[in-house]
Amino acid sequence: MTRPTTDPTTVLTGMYAAEAEYLAAGGPGKASFDLLAPFFATDVVLHQADGLPYGGTWRGHAGMEQFFLSMAETWTTFDLLEQAFLATGATAVVHTRVHARARATGRELTFPILQTISIEDERITEVHPFYWDTAAIANICVPPLA
Repeated sequence: MTRPTTDPTTVLTGMYAAEAEYLAAGGPGKASFDLLAPFFATDVVLHQADGLPYGGTWRGHAGMEQFFLSMAETWTTFDLLEQAFLATGATAVVHTRVHARARATGRELTFPILQTISIEDERITEVHPFYWDTAAIANICVPPLA
């Protein structure tokens, strides 16, 4: 894996490509986080909405590994259908349309995510994803009461 450059677009496209390679190699517990590590600062902070099954604040490389594990436990698929880089400075803004299938229910949903991503010294330092409807996402992940 090559080292990211100072260009935020290159850092982001490299990270998304490394994420796809990581997931294709089996993802958490099967593939090495070393594919993704070069794109994240060692003290990276990821803020996920508390209402999501993987909600909370994830810190550092170990936290990112745990986040990806939580995502794998939540989703059987999480496909990035379309992606637009709306701003690409020190704080990038990325709009992504996602199609996902919940592991617990098999139900599917297509939804947008808007992320602000801070980049310093060629690394992602902080990520704030914003979901249009966290309740809809959480609801498809919960099996109906028996």
